[in-house]
Amino acid sequence: MSVSDPIISARDLSHTYLPGPLARPALVGVSLQIARGSCAAIVGVTGSGKSTLVQHFNGLLRPSAGSLTVDGVDLAAPGADVRAVRRRVGMLFQSPEAQLFAPTVLADVMFGPRQAGLPAADAQARALAALEQVGLAPREYAMRAPFGLSGGQMRRVALAGVLALDPSVLVLDEPTVGLDALGRAEFYAQVRRAQAERGVTVVLVSHDMAEVAALAGQLLVLHAGRLVADGTPAELFARAADLRAWGLAAPPLAELLDLLRAAGAGLPPGLHTVAGAAAALADRYEEQRKGRRERKRK
Repeated sequence: MSVSDPIISARDLSHTYLPGPLARPALVGVSLQIARGSCAAIVGVTGSGKSTLVQHFNGLLRPSAGSLTVDGVDLAAPGADVRAVRRRVGMLFQSPEAQLFAPTVLADVMFGPRQAGLPAADAQARALAALEQVGLAPREYAMRAPFGLSGGQMRRVALAGVLALDPSVLVLDEPTVGLDALGRAEFYAQVRRAQAERGVTVVLVSHDMAEVAALAGQLLVLHAGRLVADGTPAELFARAADLRAWGLAAPPLAELLDLLRAAGAGLPPGLHTVAGAAAALADRYEEQRKGRRERKRK
């Protein structure tokens, strides 16, 4: 997928673990672009290279071959300013509450800005704003111990700690593993809010196709270390046979909508969210109602 203002751009990116006869390619010739301010999801079965790919985005891993540019910095170039990229790319890994360690929520969220060299007053101001943004009112949560919070609240504290660094890109590597449906919904509501209010680019790694359908405008499918598809959710969910070959499946909602179309429901192609399906069904009902009224007049 070609975009007009990519914040992340890779060309023939490859990465090999262990040099020499034990070499194991983890990524092979990956080329992609992710638009500034967008939400892109990277999907694939376990071992497909998802985590390896996103660890390149903030310089945790360096390309074995090819090029990678993140927010204007070429990470494949000798002498690339990796520290600058890490200030621009915030990452949350699986079970991000494991990143929490400070005695209070405020101290934990302030840690990143302080490490980046901000004065205490500025770091505190950023931390308080980030807590507000993730829905944790500072007057209620700032001085609490993070380990006494619910799982969903601890994930939001970890998210606030990343947002306090004011990143351009937010990488989420399976961040809601282990949360119940309410915790996942609350976490992603704050991610959407951060994207809307800060213009941050979100890169989501997930195995949950229903989850990515609700959040992402671009899906990148990895299979055996190669990028095998790049498009909108609607485009990829229509490729049921390909998804099965890659060990994936369209979300249950997409399959249900296909069944409804086959039954004559008259739903347009490209729907993949509950809200879109509900709106389309409401429009369909209204058209039928108008048709019945017109027939009665005749």
